Amino acid sequence: MAIISKYAVALLACSVFASTHGFAPATPSQLALSNKSASATTSTQLYIIGPMIRKMREEKEAKNMPMANPDEAKVEAPGLRVGVNAWKWPPVWPYDSNFFKRKSEMTGKDNANPMMNMMNPMEALEKKDVADVDENLFDSLKWWEENKEVTTDLDERVVAKISSHYSFYLRDGMSVLELGAAENSYLPEGLKLNKHVGVGAVKSQMEANPSITESYIVDLNDVVEDEGVKSEELADLGRDTFDAVIMANTIDFLINPREVFKSSWRALKPGGIMIVPFLAKDAYAEKFDEAFTKQWRDMTDDQHMWVGGSFFQFSAGEGWEGLKGFDISPEDAKQLGAEESVLDKLKQTDKDLPPGAYVVQARKNFEAEEVDESDLEGYIKSKMWMLPTLEDRDKKLVVPRLARAYEALDTQEEKERMLGHFDSLPKIYASLIKMDQFAFTFSMQAQLAADLVGDPDFTGSDIQINNMKMGLGLRKPSADFWAPVGKLTAAMQPEEKVNLLAYIVPRFGSDDPTQQEALSAFVSGLEPTFEVIRSKCPNMKESDVQLVGSELLASEVLVPGRSNREEFALWLGALTDVDLEFILAKRNSFKEDATKELEAFQKERADEEQAITDRRTQIQEQVAYARENRTTMFNPRTGKIEQVEPPKKGILGTGIELPFGN
Repeated sequence: MAIISKYAVALLACSVFASTHGFAPATPSQLALSNKSASATTSTQLYIIGPMIRKMREEKEAKNMPMANPDEAKVEAPGLRVGVNAWKWPPVWPYDSNFFKRKSEMTGKDNANPMMNMMNPMEALEKKDVADVDENLFDSLKWWEENKEVTTDLDERVVAKISSHYSFYLRDGMSVLELGAAENSYLPEGLKLNKHVGVGAVKSQMEANPSITESYIVDLNDVVEDEGVKSEELADLGRDTFDAVIMANTIDFLINPREVFKSSWRALKPGGIMIVPFLAKDAYAEKFDEAFTKQWRDMTDDQHMWVGGSFFQFSAGEGWEGLKGFDISPEDAKQLGAEESVLDKLKQTDKDLPPGAYVVQARKNFEAEEVDESDLEGYIKSKMWMLPTLEDRDKKLVVPRLARAYEALDTQEEKERMLGHFDSLPKIYASLIKMDQFAFTFSMQAQLAADLVGDPDFTGSDIQINNMKMGLGLRKPSADFWAPVGKLTAAMQPEEKVNLLAYIVPRFGSDDPTQQEALSAFVSGLEPTFEVIRSKCPNMKESDVQLVGSELLASEVLVPGRSNREEFALWLGALTDVDLEFILAKRNSFKEDATKELEAFQKERADEEQAITDRRTQIQEQVAYARENRTTMFNPRTGKIEQVEPPKKGILGTGIELPFGN
């Protein structure tokens, strides 16, 4: 196929060169030469090239087709290319630290293809914890200060497009935070903001910007991992303060974009918009190449839009709404994702074409302030938007389990205490991410987290987290409790051990001496309890003996004031084999119901995703049909309804005909 492609390109190039002679009549000698050459050209070659050219044209058109609902475009700025439902993401943050290194920080081993991380997110996640000591660490503030005389100097056609896009969303009286601020903000002429705060790297550049009302020197690359930008000045600006955050031509220099977007989310008012314009990758490469991150150098402009969208997704998830991507390139700029063909290069005469210009943007969602019993999951989701440590995958798994745990509580006091424990989830998951994902699945992790947070006595204290780690085998188990418990319950299924662990851990950390007595009674009572059950039910499997015995003992003895060890022994001795078999059957039915509920939930999510995919396909088909049959169209670059010219015939619309058709 590669040989055929080269042949086709060569043929196209020769056709263009021939056109410079004005298709003059052939001389007899030329005709003779043509006939001689034709005998060496097989008809098979001709019939291969024609369909291939058509396929090239179709693939190019499909690649440039907007992935947005036409109804969306009616209420957005011109150039909408990627609509709300077109984005798809991996379940976890897919980039390792090398993805955001600068050229001076790179070593040979760091030069892997960055897109491999998108296809292998777990491998990237494993690499994330490997810290390399880099002697060439890039100092952002120092570099920008040393190069403060070098300005961006955008093409005026690009500036007009960015200003026009801003004019669709920014209004007089708004308060605006600009990240990466410099000498020009590209705001619409005549816009009167109430406040325009500039956050940048060079004071003199911001002072030269007439729009900025106050400015701060902040290194956007200095962050607290999973929290936000490490800056008192930025934090002092407040939460829910700004109507808009703009960040033009800055995303290409960020090494910790997730934290920058987290800080932006906090700064925005609910419903406020974050607008992130960026230019084609080569727009100012000669000036700022040293400060570019690896992802910016290695990826295409088309990929940059999706990577930019992922920064919204993995910073606050559903805390952002209305995520969209725009192509706002000037009319004569190179199109997003377009590949320059031989024909393009041969026809190109203007060496000063403006660069492409693009935007990704989203609005801050409204966080639920009160518990809505009719949409409990929605409330819990909103409380988890900005929780660190948890990946989007973890949040999706734990939210429905938290909702069920909340509904299972008896009193309003217990429910309020549980809601106050959500902040302990990052501490739980900081330990769980170290577990073997195959032996201790993500679903089991989510169940343990939900069970712990759902226990009114769980506070997430250091004592409780430490005991959780010992129970999971992440720390050496204590000789007086976790070592004997682990040995005596070795036959239990992993998911059953998770349930037991979730019940035991909240009992630690109490100042109540009776709670310590209850813990001692539990560990000392395990073996005698199992012996009684074995004697009454000799045919019961050992795993079931340990399951029934440990849960009965835990439910009665671990809670102070319910039963002491002696009272429990009398009660257990009075049970018959039928009673114990009934308890086991009832216990297993709970597990089966939970499994069915989880399967139903997973099916519902899969159906939702399929519906979105089907809708996206339908929209693309409708757009394709409309393009083929329309006589007029709205031109977003001119803002006018214009007549559609019939497509030119010939090779790729050049007017050049081939004898075998196109």
